[in-house]
Amino acid sequence: MPERLAVRKTYKLFIGGAFPRSESGRSYVVTDAKGRFTANASQASRKDARDAVAATRKAFPGWSGRTPYNRGQILYRIAEMLEGRRDQFVGELRRAGASKGDAADEVDAAVDRWVWYAGWADKLAAVTGAANPVSGPYFNFSAPEPTGVVAVLAPDSPLLGLVSVVAPVIVSGNTCVVVASEPAPLPSITLAEVLATSDLPGGVVNVLTGRRAEIAPWLASHMDVNALDLTGAAAEDVRALESDAAGNLKRVFRGAETGWTADPGTARMTAFLETKTVWHPMGV
Repeated sequence: MPERLAVRKTYKLFIGGAFPRSESGRSYVVTDAKGRFTANASQASRKDARDAVAATRKAFPGWSGRTPYNRGQILYRIAEMLEGRRDQFVGELRRAGASKGDAADEVDAAVDRWVWYAGWADKLAAVTGAANPVSGPYFNFSAPEPTGVVAVLAPDSPLLGLVSVVAPVIVSGNTCVVVASEPAPLPSITLAEVLATSDLPGGVVNVLTGRRAEIAPWLASHMDVNALDLTGAAAEDVRALESDAAGNLKRVFRGAETGWTADPGTARMTAFLETKTVWHPMGV
């Protein structure tokens, strides 16, 4: 048979469950560990960020209204699908510069982290809520609720870092726009393909690739974004982004100080929860 040309993968954005190109028509070159051309990645614009926020807001009522048990099932399903495409992700990470052993370890850690957060879905309310002692014939309950739309700046770890900042945001019912690693964005779009074919509703997670310094200020100042995770922000940009976020009193999480590589803990989940306290007559 004649030799055939390989069909090269096109890396697009992930917005509202679909894979559009940037409305700007821009892309940027992604290279491998030796500086060789790997692919062109979409370079998201301000308009793409606005479209992603709109998709995220649209998905929020349905996702936050699901039972915690169902959200846990969906996160576990994502882990199953990631496990099934393990070899593909190892290949993506090797192209990004990881050794074969390190790439395999990172994929395994990413799968385990999805499972870990999935297990928390129906336990958060018990851990973060309370029945409060009060004086009088009343019940007083505190219950956690999701903050809303969260903009996340992912660290430059292209898979484990991305999972570590996205999973804790969505497990509690929030929806998110995530700006992927700038130098190594390709595994993030492959992960988006997993999300798109899992049971996760479109718009719950939206992935933008491109120049972090260009996209982040628009998300920080967007009036329909409720919270901001600065894990992947450059140290010199944090103060300006916090200032932009103050326009609508966004909740800001300086994730770089908390870390994400070790035991994930609960800080990333509780950072994007609101506490609702309800008084109810006790009755006779």
